[in-house]
Amino acid sequence: MNTADLGLPVDVPSTALFTDQYEFTMLQAALKAGTADRRSVFEVFTRRLPDGRRYGVVAGTGRVLDAVENFRFDAGVLGFLREQGIVDEPTLEWLASYRFTGDIWGYPEGEVYFPGSPILRVEGTFAECVLLETVILSILNHDSAIAAAASRMAAAAGERPLIEMGARRTHELSAVASARAAYVGGFTSTSDLAAGFRYGIPTVGTSAHAFTLLHDKERDAFQAQVASLGSGTTLLVDTYDVAAAVRTAVEVAGTELGAVRIDSGDLLLVAHRVRQQLDELGATGTRIVVTSDLDEYAIASLAAAPVDAYGVGTQLVTGSGHPTCSMVYKLVARARSGDPKAPLQSVAKKSLGGKFSLGGRKWAARRTDAYGVAEAEVVGTGPVPAELADRQLLVELIKGGEVVAREPLDEVRDRHIAARGGLPMSAVQLSKGEPVIPTEYV
Repeated sequence: MNTADLGLPVDVPSTALFTDQYEFTMLQAALKAGTADRRSVFEVFTRRLPDGRRYGVVAGTGRVLDAVENFRFDAGVLGFLREQGIVDEPTLEWLASYRFTGDIWGYPEGEVYFPGSPILRVEGTFAECVLLETVILSILNHDSAIAAAASRMAAAAGERPLIEMGARRTHELSAVASARAAYVGGFTSTSDLAAGFRYGIPTVGTSAHAFTLLHDKERDAFQAQVASLGSGTTLLVDTYDVAAAVRTAVEVAGTELGAVRIDSGDLLLVAHRVRQQLDELGATGTRIVVTSDLDEYAIASLAAAPVDAYGVGTQLVTGSGHPTCSMVYKLVARARSGDPKAPLQSVAKKSLGGKFSLGGRKWAARRTDAYGVAEAEVVGTGPVPAELADRQLLVELIKGGEVVAREPLDEVRDRHIAARGGLPMSAVQLSKGEPVIPTEYV
């Protein structure tokens, strides 16, 4: 199934309260001061990549578009804000008719990014843009972290497919978002049915150890599963004795057995032994799937093993040690008055302590060498150099408040594979290092 994001709302009345209180208090103060209507430009970027990462992956853009569309203040939400005294009545009246009417540009989902990359640019009045900060950062920080981990795992796995299996290791809504982000990063399927329903991601799953333990004998469990799902199913063979289970599995399903799954033990050693046993039993086409707390390093260590697919859970949905990307949402330009034609003025935080920001409405382009391999991320605020005009990265996502760039998730996934392939080969090395290309400011 190859579908675009369905634009479904999350299971709450709106996304308007996926925010921090200070965004509402800033809005109230700006409305009173007469500055709320000043045309403003906010940008999402990160000052650094997580320790040891060579590139980042933009993920969650489609969910951001859904969140902006569903950012509405219904009676229940307004009632909560009134009862809690969050904002005053004039502000509540303003919120009642809130609709984002501005423009959003960003790196296309699946693209790679680097420190300083203007991943998302939100333009409109200060009032309508400032309210979106938290929900945008919540989505992009989470999904991009998962996609980056998934991308590293996919690079380590090579052509072998990866199954996302982390739903039971995270929040139920995060599980759906994680499955989506993992698919962007290169995974091929998920065990999470909500992700399959909402985003059209292929779903897989057969049985757990509980199914084997339910039956009096392992053979009984295998017979029941094969009778229900056919000989092409995947049988879990490490509940008791692996060698005995493999032998029983082939006796029950025949040499057309689809796959066996190994979920414990020394996976490298066990995979070799199981492959030899399967071949000796004539089940040369039976695949071997391994699970059990895998991460990119464990996957890489199994590169020489006779493994056909990997199932990954905990390490994936926690970003393999980096559950956020430290993206920020900063005002970089604003008009000098509320006049829609007033010129923009660059603004930026200039405090010490590593939080310096560069003001100005930015463009970004990726310079490549003679072989088409990326050699620098170029970020600027002035005219785009002619030689980079066709290498610009930002695309229009929302125009005048209307989404203009929804796309099938398969296209996003293909884009990421292509973007990662356009980086220097050292990008997929698992050893720690600096960003694989530098960011240059012009």
